[in-house]
Amino acid sequence: MTKPTHVLFIGATGSIGRLAVAEGLAQGYQVRALVRDAGRARFDARVDVFEGDLTSVESLKGALDGIDGIVFTMGAHDGPSMVEKIDYGAVHNALLALDGRKVRIALMTAIGVTYMDSKYNRDYQAHDWKRRSERLVRASGNEYTIVRPGWFDYNDSDQQRLVFLQGDTHRHASPEDGAVARAQIARVLVSALGSDEADRKTLELIAEQGPAQADLTPLFEGLEPDAAGSFDGVYDEANFPLSTQPKRVLKDLDAIRSLA
Repeated sequence: MTKPTHVLFIGATGSIGRLAVAEGLAQGYQVRALVRDAGRARFDARVDVFEGDLTSVESLKGALDGIDGIVFTMGAHDGPSMVEKIDYGAVHNALLALDGRKVRIALMTAIGVTYMDSKYNRDYQAHDWKRRSERLVRASGNEYTIVRPGWFDYNDSDQQRLVFLQGDTHRHASPEDGAVARAQIARVLVSALGSDEADRKTLELIAEQGPAQADLTPLFEGLEPDAAGSFDGVYDEANFPLSTQPKRVLKDLDAIRSLA
């Protein structure tokens, strides 16, 4: 693996994205932030602010020029059509914009993303579209890490010890599934970019009582990689068959695989 040097943050103005941008700078990356309105962006002067539109492949081509790493932290909360447009669409459009050029990817989705029968997912289809975005990344042929964080900032002040899980078995659809601070999520996403041990791995992220670890390498090293050729994370429940997917989603998967 070649560690990226120039990283694009998609979702840069969100509550996780802002922290991830700062973490990228702290870890020594050349950072570019994709924003809708550069005039309203408030970042460190070292950040390259790129005004663009994540729903446009052409716009993302410009944003990705010279980029060899991407951190995705975008998220919509306005119903199924917006979740498809933002959570799934940003990944789909970025991969099309790359046109087969390889980058290192860190994608944030959510703990419980394979819990398809919750009321939340039935109402918003958020897990459906986030899970489909994960599949695009796995199909793309890029090096990647997919991080499914627990509930943001529900952890107590003494819960700093990070725990990486696999299999997505926490399905309460509440903070009982586990919590983690936003800053901790940002740290894991950015740290994954330069870690050989994190490549092609999918994890759920929570924090438990104890101090933060200085080095995340052993945590990444302890994970199982996703199976070669699989669209899903290792140990994920097989409850989202391709045969049930919309035709446009299958078409998108084929298009991304053809660029791999």
